[in-house]
Amino acid sequence: MKRIACLTINQKIHKKVTSFVRRCEEDYRLQIETVADSIAESRGSKPIILLAGPSGSGKTTSALRLEEYLDKAGMETHTISMDNYFLPLDEATAERDEEGRIDFESPSRLDIELLGKHMEMLSRGEEIEIPTFDFTHQTRGEEVRRLHIDEGEMIIFEGIHALNPAVMGAHADIANGVYVSVRTRLESKSGELLHPSHLRLMRRIIRDKLFRGRDCIATMKMFPSVERGEDKYIMPYKRFSQYSINTFMPYEPSVYKDWLLDDLRGARDSGFEFPSLDLMIDILEYLERVPEDLVPGTSLIREFIGGSELVY
Repeated sequence: MKRIACLTINQKIHKKVTSFVRRCEEDYRLQIETVADSIAESRGSKPIILLAGPSGSGKTTSALRLEEYLDKAGMETHTISMDNYFLPLDEATAERDEEGRIDFESPSRLDIELLGKHMEMLSRGEEIEIPTFDFTHQTRGEEVRRLHIDEGEMIIFEGIHALNPAVMGAHADIANGVYVSVRTRLESKSGELLHPSHLRLMRRIIRDKLFRGRDCIATMKMFPSVERGEDKYIMPYKRFSQYSINTFMPYEPSVYKDWLLDDLRGARDSGFEFPSLDLMIDILEYLERVPEDLVPGTSLIREFIGGSELVY
């Protein structure tokens, strides 16, 4: 597990912020390209890419960047977000955790039958209609996306359960697995370490506020359930991946400062208690700000703050 000190981040911002941003983005790009080049070597026997990772890990951007690179290399590739295969929420029948709360992280939330059917249809060259999912209302949208793949093309299935044998196991022998997550700890000015899961939480808070109609406190209240789901349904299966990508960019917390700091302070001032809340505030207060306009349009950070040139 890597670590980086906030002091080091500030020093790099002071030295030349544009160069710092560019190096962070290039490091991520090189990881994507290295994985894509290796996957391309086995595309004949493994035309499927299963890309998984915990919530807030940057799966969608990583999948689209892999697709973009493979396309440009002459290997037509398509990405399917498994989020679109979530079933509409039925509170009466939904699986629940040990405390009786709805288990939003369970694979049972997926329409596994439809997903398997679509994979079989794609393998036969048939056209499928990919559903859409409305996270705000926890129901399926009216729109569908039509897709078929020709011989020699590749397909990426991206989602938190992409490596779970109960969901995708029947196709593992014709697939390469990719696991993406934050693999870096942030060290505060006092030497405390912020766990990567809380860096992903920062991303979730911003995304949920902007795109899922959920405020800061609501997202933090969900975090124990999310973390339980990751430990139970995601982490045990990362061993099935052939490749891993660290999606952390050292300059990203400095971008999030404008989006997060006031909300986190407001949560603390309201009396809300959460592990690492004070630490997240201390880190964001100490870090130098990096303005949003320095974030490239194809950056993974755009998955959470918006304004991406990629089509999600």
